[in-house]
Formats: sequence, structure tokens, C-alpha cells
Amino acid sequence: MLTIVILRDIRKRFDTINILYIADRIFMKDRLAALFEHFSLKAHAFQSGPLCGLNTIEKRGDLGQLHLIKEGNVEVWHGKKLAYKIDEPSLLLYPKPLTRSFVSAPNTGAHFICADVSFEGKEANPIVNALPDSLCLPLSDLPHCQQVLNLLLEESAECYCGRQVLLDRLFEVLLVQLLRELMEAGSIKVGMLAGLSDRRLRKALVSIHDNPEKEWTVDNLAAKCGMSRSVFSNLFRTTIGETPVRYLQRWRIGLVQKWLKEGQTLSLISEEAGYQSESALSRAFKTQIGLSPRQWLLNEKAKSDG
Repeated sequence: MLTIVILRDIRKRFDTINILYIADRIFMKDRLAALFEHFSLKAHAFQSGPLCGLNTIEKRGDLGQLHLIKEGNVEVWHGKKLAYKIDEPSLLLYPKPLTRSFVSAPNTGAHFICADVSFEGKEANPIVNALPDSLCLPLSDLPHCQQVLNLLLEESAECYCGRQVLLDRLFEVLLVQLLRELMEAGSIKVGMLAGLSDRRLRKALVSIHDNPEKEWTVDNLAAKCGMSRSVFSNLFRTTIGETPVRYLQRWRIGLVQKWLKEGQTLSLISEEAGYQSESALSRAFKTQIGLSPRQWLLNEKAKSDG
């Protein structure tokens, strides 16, 4: 009789956990929506076919690259360091510019499908900052990306009308799915994506991303997550790599940089970014960037004109 009671109790707890998990999935806000609303990404396919022997990809402006190795063996070198040895279909992502060399068989080579990747906001883009300098994953480790991968591989092998446009869009979809896959698997251990993977912290991060203008404090962010101030602060610092206040500041200043480039006035930006005044925004901006908003914008325009 005691065994039956224990089993019933276990079943009841299991059902409760399942219900809570399902409810969390249903009512959970889109963790990537605000990121892509503020910081878009673009891809441009530039290679589909074999690369033989030694091929070096130099840094090109602010562009990253996404490489699909469809077949063949290839060594990937970062300078004099062997970074990856690929012997199965794989995905290779460089969010930021990084010079690398591919070494494959001189005759047969390896079949590559490649795209330039542009993240809006450049160094201020939180997605770029949340990713490692490079990432290599076997395609077999990306089960939820298989449909778009199949479409991409099929389209790259043909010469249909609209091929370039379709390849570009498929690479962009693949990048979004890859981020989703990394979050679901908890593959990134520290940083924003690690925080968005954590069921306890993601409510605070999504709240900051969705409403940067609100007067967020450690206390009300902790309350969002149903945690005490001290537990929340420690978990946030360990998982994200910085304090909640510092993260909020970086998110706001990143948005300020984007809005300045779009031509918005400082008075409007200060309100949208959650600062009490233009002078408060200018002080926070100079503390983080080292320049006033006006000086920074002039420098950015000079870079573009140059």
C-alpha cells in the first residue's frame, strides 16, 4: 500500500513539472524578437563549389562569414594554429572578421557553400558579442536546422531563377535557427545567449531587451525571475559575465549608437533609452564609449566617408 502511495505522489509531481514546463513554453516571450527588431542581420552567398589546396580568407571590413562544408576533408588554420579538422559535413561560423586558411586535397578539395554575414550595429551588436570568435558544428548536431540545410544545399547545386536571393534568405534563416539551436542545447556557457538559455534568467533579459526605457533595478529584475536579490545577482554575474546594471547599460548604449546613426535627436533617444536627460545620456555614453555622442557620430561618419 505504501508503494502505491509513493508512486502516486511521484506521478503527481511529474505531472506538475510537465504542466509547468508546457505552460512556460506556451507563455514564454520570443527571446530573439527584440534582438532582431533592433539589430538586423543580412547574408550574401558568394561561393558554391570545391575549394582545392590552400585557400586563405582575409578580413573584409566588418563582415563575418558562414561556411557549409558539404563534403570532403579540410583543415582550418587560424594563423599558425590548427583550429579545426573537418571530416564530415559541417557548419563553420565566423561572426566577426577573422583571417583563416582552408587546406584540402589539391585535386578533389572540399565542397564549400559560403556567405558573408553582416550584423547591424557592428561591435555594438549583442548577438555578435555573445558568440565565440568561431564556431564549428557537424550538421548532424543540428537536427532542427535540417530542413533549411536541405533547401540550401539543393538550391546551391542548381541555377534556377532567383537563386542568389533565395540563397541569401536561406542563409539568414539558417543563422536564426542556429541561434535557436544553441540556446535550446545550452551550448554557449557564458554571455547573453547563456542567459537566454537559462529558464531563471531569461525573463530579466527579455524584459531589458523589450523595454530599455523602464527604470530597471536589480530588485525588480530579480522579482521578474522570482528570485532574491542576492541569488539573482550572483547567478546573473556567473552566467552573463557582468552585473545586471552593467548589462542594462551596455544594451541601452548599443541602442543609442543605432538610433544616432538613424538620425534621431538626442532628446528623443534619451527618453527611449531610459535616461532622465540628454546630459545623463551623454555621461553614460562617454563612460562606456570614451567619446560624447556627437564626437562618436562624427567619427562614424568620417569612417563611412573614408
